[in-house]
Amino acid sequence: MRKTPSGDPEAEALAIRALAFVAADDSLVAALMEASGMAPGDLRRIAAQPEFPGFILDFLLAEDRRLLDFAAAEGLVPEAVIRVRARLEDGRA
Repeated sequence: MRKTPSGDPEAEALAIRALAFVAADDSLVAALMEASGMAPGDLRRIAAQPEFPGFILDFLLAEDRRLLDFAAAEGLVPEAVIRVRARLEDGRA
């Protein structure tokens, strides 16, 4: 997982909504666990880490379908999610 300290309220809020989106779908939870090597119990711990917003957004961005489904569920254009992630990567968050 890349280090992406947040401090950006928009990114943190989007990450929380992303986690809720993933948690509501067993297949996404399984994919997240497989991709990260985590156990389900690790989610609470990792959600409190400063790199969490980047981590969960990276997971959604890894597959177009995940990104499109999340963006649609949130009433966002996919580019909005990408922009938030880019701000985290650039350290502007």
